[in-house]
Amino acid sequence: MRRVRQTASGDAGYWDAAISSFSKEETNAVWRAHSDAVNAALLSPWLPRGQVDRLLKTDAFEEAVAAGLYPVLAPHARRVTLIDVSGAALDAARTRYPAVETVLADARELPFEDGSFEVVVSTSTLDHFRSLEDIAAGLWELHRVLRPGGELLLTLDNRANPVVALRNALPYSLLERLHLVPMYVGATCGPCRLRRLLVDAGFETREVCAALHCPRALAVFAAGVVARASSPAAERTFLRLLMRFESLERLPTRYLTGYFVAARARRR
Repeated sequence: MRRVRQTASGDAGYWDAAISSFSKEETNAVWRAHSDAVNAALLSPWLPRGQVDRLLKTDAFEEAVAAGLYPVLAPHARRVTLIDVSGAALDAARTRYPAVETVLADARELPFEDGSFEVVVSTSTLDHFRSLEDIAAGLWELHRVLRPGGELLLTLDNRANPVVALRNALPYSLLERLHLVPMYVGATCGPCRLRRLLVDAGFETREVCAALHCPRALAVFAAGVVARASSPAAERTFLRLLMRFESLERLPTRYLTGYFVAARARRR
């Protein structure tokens, strides 16, 4: 693993502890399986049809705590690189997938040359920063390391969803004390603001949509109950039920029900 200077003081230790906590909690497995399935269904049509040279994913969390997206991404690139501020996340991801390249880095200050990647995948990474300025800085860096014509596949927490908006309006200290969130939540935005941020960073927005439409709090609780039941048949049935909620994406209300706003954008 290549190590570089950290740019987010204090973040690495927090995320190391979060990875350890998630890895030990077996009841997260069913929910993580659904999250991976939703991301895979979203990204698969957007990924290149052929195999590009290099693809960057801006965190290793999914691959550290579950199967993650590496199996979906690997067939589309000769070299897949994961970055993260957490060494524990990168170590766990590399243990699960020895072929992956891992680099300790912050998305706002990447240790790569300009135009290093044809594709960047960023699934709910930038929404853990404290401000929209941080998100903008991350987008500028992702633009820099993409080759001209390269594509960014991005998801953020969707502030147009009333539940997400309410959550983000409350102090994080309160959310943490009441155990309403499993980890730190940062600034984010809805689809209109995301389009503006992408344009400002030099991207051409090709598609914007929403994802993860099930009632999240209830679904996470139910996933824990199903996981404790230890019945593979019950898990498969439950996961099929959750995926049916993704049909809400076809409705005009999709940004009110989707917990993530997603964008496919091209570097101009």
